[in-house]
Amino acid sequence: MNITRTARWSAALVATGMLVTLTACSSDSSSDGASGSSDGLTVLIASSSDAEGAAVTAANDAWATENGTTVDTVIASDLTQQLGQGFSGDNPPDLFYMSWDQFQTYASNRYLEPYAQDAENADAFYPALKDAFSYDDQFYCEPKDFSTLGLVINTDLWAAAGLTDADIPTDWDSLESAAQKLTTDTVAGLSFGPEYARIGTFMNQAGGSLISEDGTTATANTPENVAGLQEVQKLLSDGVLRFPADIDSGWSGEAFGKGAAAMVIEGPWINGALKADYPDVKYTIAELPAGPGGKSTFTFSNCWGIPAGSDTAESAESLVSYLTSDEQQLAFSDAFGVIPSTETGAAEYATKYPENAAFVAGNDYAVSPVAFAGAATVITDFNASLEGIATADPEAILETFQTNLQDALDTANAK
Repeated sequence: MNITRTARWSAALVATGMLVTLTACSSDSSSDGASGSSDGLTVLIASSSDAEGAAVTAANDAWATENGTTVDTVIASDLTQQLGQGFSGDNPPDLFYMSWDQFQTYASNRYLEPYAQDAENADAFYPALKDAFSYDDQFYCEPKDFSTLGLVINTDLWAAAGLTDADIPTDWDSLESAAQKLTTDTVAGLSFGPEYARIGTFMNQAGGSLISEDGTTATANTPENVAGLQEVQKLLSDGVLRFPADIDSGWSGEAFGKGAAAMVIEGPWINGALKADYPDVKYTIAELPAGPGGKSTFTFSNCWGIPAGSDTAESAESLVSYLTSDEQQLAFSDAFGVIPSTETGAAEYATKYPENAAFVAGNDYAVSPVAFAGAATVITDFNASLEGIATADPEAILETFQTNLQDALDTANAK
């Protein structure tokens, strides 16, 4: 065991509040953390469905057979916990899913090998995805796929309200109009979760952002961000927007599936959920309407992470190259619906799955949710305040958010 590296990883995990939780969960860190193996590669993934786990395992096995080695694919029950446990025990997996919201924490603490910067296919990925997995101007890890948010519309309810394709919302005014016509005593015209990962798109569409371009200043309390929250408030006060919990639903996909919401803001994962639980629902997907600041949506992704200084880095990079090829990413699309992270792969996906073209188009102007090291706690507090947005003062919410965000940003930049 590398004592110096172990001490550094453990100290950093304590600083991020992860180590105590991880070490308390299990006494067998090598097993739960999916430790690397000298006889092959250990790959730690999360799985949105049985289909994802099976497809990634099969791809890893195919690469292993071609290269005369073995790959042990471990499907995590709690990826963040198990990955942190592996690092704190100096036994991280050889390759792993690295989520967009954890990346900055891991990169800033030098846990990750910045292999993607010099990869042969580095220029194949969408710029927004490269930015999401870059730290200190280095492209660290290759994105495995991506998702954006779109406007999902129940076409039967749409037609029943007398709406046509010409009425599909393209701006806030037309969104309000369509939502008003779709709203009845039993159906909300629009639904989405009361959280930054959804409401933040309105802030962006108003021309707002949370961090200055140089990454040093929080910009949460700008007039543009206030306008974004005010638009959400207007939809609520008009009675056309209802949050999932207010219509007896766990998330907006459930509300949509059971006909309690006519439009929702969600990503491509809703396709699988509807197919599995509400197969008779007919729907179409449009890009999110533009605000006064233009179009905007969020992009979400995982990258393929490799531990810094790993003895198996070369072999892991070879596997990543295989997994991120257009051919393999499109096979994953067929299996569990994700969108390829390369521009050429995504273009082929849009042709093959025209019903999801809006999700692909959104990546041309998508931004990643704020995710610097330490931001997660601040976003959690912001989400709590957004739950009361219907009657709250947007300026007051954002002033508190501004203070907390700037403090966290200063701490992150001081490292």
